[in-house]
Amino acid sequence: MTNHVTGIGGFFFRANDPKALAKWYYEHLGINDEAHGFTWQQEAGPTVFSPFKRDSDYFDPKQPFMLNLRVQDLDGLLKKLEAAGVRIDPKRQDEGYGRFAWVYDPEGNKVELWEPK
Repeated sequence: MTNHVTGIGGFFFRANDPKALAKWYYEHLGINDEAHGFTWQQEAGPTVFSPFKRDSDYFDPKQPFMLNLRVQDLDGLLKKLEAAGVRIDPKRQDEGYGRFAWVYDPEGNKVELWEPK
């Protein structure tokens, strides 16, 4: 099966002091902060670990975090999710580092799907 999640592509969450919180995670858990490029290398691939400002509008202000999942065959996975009745955001985004789409879990949390280049 080629259209499945292969790992975490990023974990984005709000914080009162994003820089201080990111520094704490770096110092105590070894997860890179801004000074170290935010990208935390794992065996399965890169994961971006980046606290967002509390007033960010990148995802719903009532949602404390947004999970980003690396996937293979984004289009195939979206077709499969649509067939299963999963709520899918119609927006798509293509960047130099990959393609993005968003789906919602049963509680309405927005989940970002990322097919890296």
